Amino acid sequence: MPLRLLVANTAAIALLTAGCGSTTQLTANPSPTPGATPTVSPDPTPAEATIAVAKNSLWGRILVDGAGITVYAFTADTGTASSCDASCAQFWPPVLTGGSPRAGTGAIASLLGTATRSDGKVQVTYARHPLYYFWKDRQPGETNGQNLDGFGGKWHLVSSSGAWLG
Repeated sequence: MPLRLLVANTAAIALLTAGCGSTTQLTANPSPTPGATPTVSPDPTPAEATIAVAKNSLWGRILVDGAGITVYAFTADTGTASSCDASCAQFWPPVLTGGSPRAGTGAIASLLGTATRSDGKVQVTYARHPLYYFWKDRQPGETNGQNLDGFGGKWHLVSSSGAWLG
């Protein structure tokens, strides 16, 4: 492995672990790199967020937002309470809503809910788990955050039943 790539990968892992105060490291998939600028959610606070189901060739039926962008659950969360804020939320922006979330195609309306975050914003939940975007998923169908370890837990795709995949 060229030295430049090794240094960049090492720096990226250090950035993630420093941000969460944990020794958990990334195991697979892309990670934040030095100088990278994380993005906010595709639509920071829609009037009513929509959660739907899309078919993914690798993972089957997964939850997405109304624009088809993949959403994730975080193992470090307890119930509907989010444990991802500050630097974590820069890389894993919460799925926010300004009203009651709507069930799109394939989503189960009774599994949708909301939780108020520590900053007062309202986050969408599914099967009583807060939902997040991954900063590197910019197009429908991308699943770059699947099975990543970081910020004190593991990140998973969510099935239409609310089960975590992978």
